[in-house]
Amino acid sequence: MIHQLGALFSRVYLRYMPNAFVFAILLTFITGFGSYIWLEASLFEIIKSWYHGFFDLISFAMQIVLIIITGFSIALSPAVKKGIDALSKHIKTPTQVYFLVVFIGMILSLVSFGWLVITSVLARELALRVKGINYPFLIACVYFSFNSWVLGLSSSIPLLLNSENNFLIENGVLTDIIPTSFTLQSSLNIAMIFLLVIVAPFVMFLLRPKSSENKELKDLLVSNESKNKQTIKEEAVSLNLPYRTLSDSLNNSVILQMIVVLMGLSYIIFHFSTKGLDLNFNIMIFIFLIIGMLLHKTPARYVISMKRSSSNISGILFQYPFYAGIMGIMLYTGLGDRLGDVMASIATLETYPFFAYLIGGIVNFAIPSAGGEFAVIGPSLINAITEIGVGLPQEKITAMIARASLSTAYGESLSNMLQPFYLLIVMPIMGKGVKLQARDIMGYLVIPFLIFFIIQSLLIVCWPL
Repeated sequence: MIHQLGALFSRVYLRYMPNAFVFAILLTFITGFGSYIWLEASLFEIIKSWYHGFFDLISFAMQIVLIIITGFSIALSPAVKKGIDALSKHIKTPTQVYFLVVFIGMILSLVSFGWLVITSVLARELALRVKGINYPFLIACVYFSFNSWVLGLSSSIPLLLNSENNFLIENGVLTDIIPTSFTLQSSLNIAMIFLLVIVAPFVMFLLRPKSSENKELKDLLVSNESKNKQTIKEEAVSLNLPYRTLSDSLNNSVILQMIVVLMGLSYIIFHFSTKGLDLNFNIMIFIFLIIGMLLHKTPARYVISMKRSSSNISGILFQYPFYAGIMGIMLYTGLGDRLGDVMASIATLETYPFFAYLIGGIVNFAIPSAGGEFAVIGPSLINAITEIGVGLPQEKITAMIARASLSTAYGESLSNMLQPFYLLIVMPIMGKGVKLQARDIMGYLVIPFLIFFIIQSLLIVCWPL
């Protein structure tokens, strides 16, 4: 029965879901229409808000691009290839691959959501080695494993609340920081970690398709990349002139590259010794870059690895500005504030976590960035909680704000299973040379979404903080 439901949702998505760019355009229209009807914003006001937001995520988009290509470059190194070859000797069946990918992906995403790149590389390489894998479902497993990032070290909303002089404090919405003991270290968050890291692999195991006919990676490749392809080392050698030159010596200098690696490693040690386990985007990119240079050994090989890693990132480059434009409409027309006001009018002491969870999921369709979303709805959300908790001790109100903020983050993360935005991180790696679109993958995530929506809703309302 459950397999039939999964197949049904897959067919529905294949029939009705457009590609990711058209999805972004439709969301732009829907958000604009909401501002026009609900807030009576003029058409040109909506267009101006759209334009003002259009370039707000440019730096974020560049960070995502660098996370992908530096992470993919590491995966193309001989050392990683040997490691995956060794692992694949012990992984013999598609079922084992699905389970392992979700479990490892959940662990990696707890460290940083940028490590979704590593999960993508591992999954693709296993798909090349293990027969019988339904490749679209495997991509869905990778994408689902991304959910745990919001519980871990790079969770942007809890880290924001714990940051000195954050915009909420500067604007008088909060009077002080909210320590991570109320959020990431809370009993509620630990329960969510257990749910996703331990339970989620079994759920995806139970939902696995029975058939992989015409769905294996080898069936979907436009060209067979696993054959007749030079290694990076071979391509680097082929670029050399037939006689000795200073330029070739520099291009293939291990010493030159290792000096840069030592410089990078010295800063990485300094960063963590002075700032603790601060895994922001910039340091993650820098770590990936230095590790890639170390593993590829020479400038020539590293350049080739980066060229190969960069060949499929066009979707990110032009789609991120459209989502930033949607965020602009939400922010500059006041639509985000209005959603917070709605919550304040209907939520109670018992129901506010669920409404925060629901709003987090809904707004994510328009602003698929937890930090960006909270910048838009966070102030009105916190004001609503403060209003609901009038007369309660300050520590109780702080705990309520923490629970509501976590709920918003959980809702934002889970609704990505219905929103293909972050497939832009996965598809440059797993979709390379493959005839697949978002609609081929998203249908497999509907049932996991429904299961975890019910469980998470109960946890955020009933589980002690």
